[in-house]
Amino acid sequence: MKTRKPPSQDQEGSNIVEILRKVRRIELRTRGLVRESFGGEYHSSFKGEGIDFEDFREYQPGDEVRAIDWNVTARLGAPYVKKFTEEREMTVLLCVDISASGDYGSLGPSKREFMAEVAALFAFSALQNKDKVGLVLFTDKVELYVPPKKGVAHTLRLVREVLQHAPSGHSTSLKHLVDLLKNTIRRRALVFLISDFLFPEQLGNDLRIVNRKHDLVAVQVSDPAELALPNVGRVCLEDPETGRQVEINTSRARVRAAYVAAARRWQEEIDTQFSQLAVDKITLRTDQEYHPVIHGFFRRRQRRKVG
Repeated sequence: MKTRKPPSQDQEGSNIVEILRKVRRIELRTRGLVRESFGGEYHSSFKGEGIDFEDFREYQPGDEVRAIDWNVTARLGAPYVKKFTEEREMTVLLCVDISASGDYGSLGPSKREFMAEVAALFAFSALQNKDKVGLVLFTDKVELYVPPKKGVAHTLRLVREVLQHAPSGHSTSLKHLVDLLKNTIRRRALVFLISDFLFPEQLGNDLRIVNRKHDLVAVQVSDPAELALPNVGRVCLEDPETGRQVEINTSRARVRAAYVAAARRWQEEIDTQFSQLAVDKITLRTDQEYHPVIHGFFRRRQRRKVG
């Protein structure tokens, strides 16, 4: 029986340097995008917890009569209305799937690295708007919970955790994550659920309850090789979460067509479930730039907010 040698100090040091290099690259790219446009779009797309009283001012034609404060009006001898401002500070939770399927990447960077960059974009957008950001890493269990805080150092720690945290689970389930969001996270939060959603269970009504308690946004990340098979002859496909293997002949057109049809049905089912649960969804691919898609999502949120 062979035993695996523990990594040497040199290997561990090299891994740490590589993680820090990736974190730095992600920081530079996402903070640049936030400065250019995403910060303002994020601010306009998501509401705070409510409104705060700011001050009184004199009544002006067009003001809502119901906003007149009659006590102040009587005291000052002229009509005054209450002035309110939206309470902007929110709690943002990044819930990132770090199950084994996220380690796959047909084009180089894995889905997990892609998810880390998307999570960083949301985190730095929140940071610019003075929101607190927390992190939940999950597989078929909650692997790590980092409570929401502010600050650049805290945000970089979240990105680092997404990239390097070693999960104890391999498969994916939302059960324990949903329990955390329903029962443990008391304050209403903006929740970004980032996953490839490659798991057999139905999303379930519990996710609808989470969406009522919080503002839930699902972010699906897919690799192009999961959506269509290349014509490369006989290959062995393995499910990274279960270890199950199957050998197929990709040179057969009907095999490739059947795979595409199955992938399309699965995607349609995922989209239908989120639609029925009234959960907003962003669909991203590792072979395409993510920021135009997220731009479009923010614009739709802005229009809905105004409407």
